[in-house]
Amino acid sequence: MRILTKSGLVFALALLVFGVSVGLAPLAWADKGEIMVMEISQPIGAATAFLMEKCLDDAEEAGYACVIFQLDTPGGSLESMRRIVMAFLDAKVPVVVYVSPSGARAASAGVMITNAADVAVMAPATNIGAAHPVSGDGKEISETMNSKVTNDAAAAARSVAEKRGRNAEWVEKAIRESVSATETEALELNVIDFIAKDMPELLEKLDGMEIPDKGVLKTKDCTIINYQTTLREKILSVIANPNIAFLLMSLGMLGLYFEFANPGAVFPGVVGVISILVALYALHTLPVNYVGIMLILLSGVFFVLETQIASHGALAAGGIVSIFLGATMLFDYDVTGLRVAWSVLIPTVLFVGAFFAIVAALVVKAHKAKIRTGEDGLVGEKGKVTQAVSETQGKVLVHAEIWNARFLQPMAPGDPIRVASVDGLLLIVEKDSGQ
Repeated sequence: MRILTKSGLVFALALLVFGVSVGLAPLAWADKGEIMVMEISQPIGAATAFLMEKCLDDAEEAGYACVIFQLDTPGGSLESMRRIVMAFLDAKVPVVVYVSPSGARAASAGVMITNAADVAVMAPATNIGAAHPVSGDGKEISETMNSKVTNDAAAAARSVAEKRGRNAEWVEKAIRESVSATETEALELNVIDFIAKDMPELLEKLDGMEIPDKGVLKTKDCTIINYQTTLREKILSVIANPNIAFLLMSLGMLGLYFEFANPGAVFPGVVGVISILVALYALHTLPVNYVGIMLILLSGVFFVLETQIASHGALAAGGIVSIFLGATMLFDYDVTGLRVAWSVLIPTVLFVGAFFAIVAALVVKAHKAKIRTGEDGLVGEKGKVTQAVSETQGKVLVHAEIWNARFLQPMAPGDPIRVASVDGLLLIVEKDSGQ
């Protein structure tokens, strides 16, 4: 009786190879000879989250031994922090957060980011804590949302701490009571894994550590590769800012207004369209309220219509109101902690308002001004007689031009005249009394 056919043997060997490869997959990361290091020394925002996610993706694709985020942050956006924590938890490559150099801190959102790492390390003379949820500009979240946001953040942080085997009670206190700890206190409280004075000591202590589901780290002789941001990422890190995005959108609105007010100018229109597209790209990376975007775009429509319809400033006023409301509604401030800063919003709206007030005043003045072109523009203009063919006909000088004229009373060369009416190319003139 044949126990195993030839084809069955091949299939069994294939299964064995697959099983071994799957079983050893977590160890594959430990065999690589390079480590990715990324320095984060800024508030946590959408651009930071994007770059950290990109760094992890690149490290996984290249098969680095681990990724080390050298962290020094005062905190930042809750929404961005959640993106980073999720990226850490989903990462297939070991993630190390190193609060460094001396004097650095992992405050607010930095606590949760450090807590989510596979390995949490601090340098001497650093601190961690004060993670009570605050707004993007450091102010307390409104009382109506405070309890909800705090409870949500505390539950999430506790869950992550338990998953990583760290002190969940202290992390929850850091959120609810804004407690902080030095590096030695954090080590005693099991908030971090160890202390390292510099990068060489960090790599030495990491070597041989076993990361659950990811294998054993081999970092002793690894080459450090500093993460290099691309031009696109550098630009995004600048424009993915609520204030910059709002200013770009406002600049775009003004550019389009100038283009429609002066067709063929080209440059204002080009600048306006580019500014709006860049602003929309930046807003795409931020947790925006789309009603706010629509209101800002509506303000642009009002400004353009102002150039086409004689609304006596009503459309411009509507545009100013729309851009103000759109900016205040652009971000769900109580949830994300992000908003357009008042120091940017108020001057921008005042500038736009002053600009259109001046434009409206000039338009009204132009409408009231005397017509100076065509036949109607000649009526009332003054000049003098240059030649008298007869007592009732001759030639006059008006607007530096010689015209045939009919005199309403006898005149002689040199007499001052005023145009009473126009008959085709013939001026009907009268003596100018000088009044």
